[in-house]
Amino acid sequence: MSDTSPTDPVGEAFEAQRDRLRAVAYRMLGSHADAEDVVQEAWLRLSRQDTATIDNLAGWLTTVVGRISLDVLRSRRAHPEASYDDRSAELVVMVDDSPAPEDDAALADSVGLALLVVLESLRPSERLAFVLHDLFAVPFDEIGQILGRSADATKMLASRARRKVRATERPMAAGRGRREVIQAFLAAARRGDFEGLLRVLDPEVRLTVDTPDGVVVILGATKVATGATARAAAGAAARGRAVLVNGLPGFVSWREDGTPLSVMAFTVVDGRIAAIATVIDPARLASMDLPDMTGGGSPAG
Repeated sequence: MSDTSPTDPVGEAFEAQRDRLRAVAYRMLGSHADAEDVVQEAWLRLSRQDTATIDNLAGWLTTVVGRISLDVLRSRRAHPEASYDDRSAELVVMVDDSPAPEDDAALADSVGLALLVVLESLRPSERLAFVLHDLFAVPFDEIGQILGRSADATKMLASRARRKVRATERPMAAGRGRREVIQAFLAAARRGDFEGLLRVLDPEVRLTVDTPDGVVVILGATKVATGATARAAAGAAARGRAVLVNGLPGFVSWREDGTPLSVMAFTVVDGRIAAIATVIDPARLASMDLPDMTGGGSPAG
């Protein structure tokens, strides 16, 4: 809720920017709660600022929101094992078949959610450069001031991020091309093939696991591979099938009694898995509209 006063000119100017600032923060952080906190912090900083020194209020607020969001992202990477609330966006799970015409709207909605999943694989500086420039048209020199880098260096960050984000384009067609990488990952996990897992994981892969106690983040191929083999052993008796999760290639697995065990979504960039989003929280799994287990599949990893 806003603390601004409707008769305050500065407050009115801020309210006019609130929705845009919230959109910037949400795409940076992927969390509605965190985005609200960032926007409120921006208001507090504005309320302490001599507004007569601000030539461009919209630009000043965008810079402040960018810097606060960057601090949040860097804090997450510094404490990757910590759980935090509202970190997993809503998941749209579809059977990985060619969509029927009536499925087109659901697929279109899922592509926007897929972008949030892919953004999780970016470094904080890459994510800031991409979100502010490509999504909100902020000039590179202004983004560079936030990052403490030159405009050319910032442009390179955005370019690198853009290459990763392109993995979300045409998810139905591209998803099939990435299936081999994912199948190699699942097969290596089932075999306990640690070296095989490292071959298909990006060295800076990011794994998010939605558990009953919150979302846990694990960074790096070594840690992800170690956890993958343990989870595969625990779920050896499960059955699974390929799906699309938010437009990204994924996998759903069920226990022998038919209750869902996990949902996984994979981001594959340049032939390696750059991000994995996993849901194992039984309550969240039960609330999902999952495809039928009887559609076939292989033992899950």
